[in-house]
Amino acid sequence: MAETQHPHGHSHTHTHSGESITERLRGKGYRLTPQRLMILAAMEGSDEHISAEEIYAQVTARFPDVNISTVYRTLELLKKLGMVYEIDLGEGRIRYHAEESGHHHHLVCQECGKVTDIKETSLSALRDVLLRDHDFRAELKHVGIFGVCSACRKKSGAKSR
Repeated sequence: MAETQHPHGHSHTHTHSGESITERLRGKGYRLTPQRLMILAAMEGSDEHISAEEIYAQVTARFPDVNISTVYRTLELLKKLGMVYEIDLGEGRIRYHAEESGHHHHLVCQECGKVTDIKETSLSALRDVLLRDHDFRAELKHVGIFGVCSACRKKSGAKSR
């Protein structure tokens, strides 16, 4: 497992099994059309979480006739197969990332928009409490937690609360 530091100051732990999404789809017998390959390339080539609109912009640069519904259908298929996760980071659009980049969570500042990735284990205690107290087995693979970062709290003069 390798941890990757991203330009925006957050990192991901990669858990590659050595196979790309493309190889895994081919192995499951799915057709790899040029459009689908471009969508997969956009996903795999993105260091950050990427939106359907950003994928669409990359694909239509090469295939102008592709409809955004093709992007959404492909993302739904990848989600159904557990190869892609989606997250709402509070910006009015869903973002996606490949499963192979590892499970992690996000702290999203509602004032400056900074996103900090945290390890999956950070929410283990919550998962345990939900199971123990509510007999509820939570799937906490990719969670966004909203609040105010320390820098914004300092700017506004608020104490850490």
